Amino acid sequence: MALNANDRSIAGFTMAGHALVHWFETAIPIFLVVWVAEFDVAVALMGLVVALGYAPFGIGALPGGILADRYGTKRLIVLCLAGMSLAFVVLATSTSIYMIAVGLLLWGIAASIYHPAGLALISTGVEERGTVFAWHGIAGNIGIALGPFAAATMLIFLDWQLVAALLALPGLLAVLYGLSAEFEPTAAVEDDVDAGPDEALSLSTLVGNSKALFASAFAVVFVIVTFEGLYYRGMLTFLPEILYGLPAIAGLALPTGLEGIEPSFYIYVGLLVVGMGGQYVGGKLTDRVPPARGLAAIFAVLVVLAVAFVPVTGMGLVAIAALCGVFGFFLFAIQPFYQNAVAVYTPADSRGLSYGYTYLGEFGLGAASIALGGFVLDVSLGWFFVMIAGFALVGMLLSVALAAGLDRFVETDRPVDSTTDD
Repeated sequence: MALNANDRSIAGFTMAGHALVHWFETAIPIFLVVWVAEFDVAVALMGLVVALGYAPFGIGALPGGILADRYGTKRLIVLCLAGMSLAFVVLATSTSIYMIAVGLLLWGIAASIYHPAGLALISTGVEERGTVFAWHGIAGNIGIALGPFAAATMLIFLDWQLVAALLALPGLLAVLYGLSAEFEPTAAVEDDVDAGPDEALSLSTLVGNSKALFASAFAVVFVIVTFEGLYYRGMLTFLPEILYGLPAIAGLALPTGLEGIEPSFYIYVGLLVVGMGGQYVGGKLTDRVPPARGLAAIFAVLVVLAVAFVPVTGMGLVAIAALCGVFGFFLFAIQPFYQNAVAVYTPADSRGLSYGYTYLGEFGLGAASIALGGFVLDVSLGWFFVMIAGFALVGMLLSVALAAGLDRFVETDRPVDSTTDD
């Protein structure tokens, strides 16, 4: 079914926002190496400074969702785009490690707004939600792949300050686009949105809505998303390092003139590119498959894939690349399902708050697997993948319970939806 004009307008606006959030996010690690040399600091200290940007990216999702319910999603997304771009302008003018820290902190605060606001906008304004979730996810993957590629390529020819400034330009252009975009943000749920702006921000409403959410099936969805975040962050953080150290890749003989190319990097980027297909297929399937059942099925696949890495890492390049491709497809195919699950199991008038909690679990609590994964990886590569598989197994079991009707044992105000399990 073709998208109507309102759906297309929201799709274009949110796709631009999603791509740029990840464009900036994945460019930052490229600068880390440059900053260590530029400011003559230890890698550990520079890592702590970079963490100042990533920490509020997850933690700020909850207040970002609250503000989206209060001030409107379009306004918040435009503010997010402007804030991220200006943060990179601050980075471009930095002459000390302290200014770098300020710029990264500003970026993290601004970026934290996007996911709860953008997904709330899609869930309340779009009729063909699954299709737009799919294209929205693909746009995010484009940003994930192009951000580090653009930064690394420009750094070959330009000073890092100029590169940071150039990376800000697409964000500033997106602000202009967003200001001119016209759409109805609640077209899909106009009859379900009752709370006024002042009511949405009041402390009593916030507490009441939070209690209602966690007394409903959303509590289960929140835990499911958290375990997906533990799987996602753990795998994507450590997989480049794991691939880099594999004998089949490290010992690969490259043709003359290509010796400087790192094959593991291109395998990793290829994984992210394949993820675009997973996002699209997953998003289209959310129109046909109930979210809990879809989550259970893909989690089961992710369990198998994590365990499969144990023997495959000892095989040849073709087997490793093939597994990474399949892994990338399913890792990103699951995202439209949990995004849709939030829309299905929550009331429309607290959708921003719902997605705020969702990305607190995904990016905030999910980041715990980085610390835990580093410790386990030092012990054994095999146990690392077993741990990751365990995260997916818990997510699968909770999804099965939700699909079997766990939501019937808790109060819920979720709207009637053609994709529910009822």
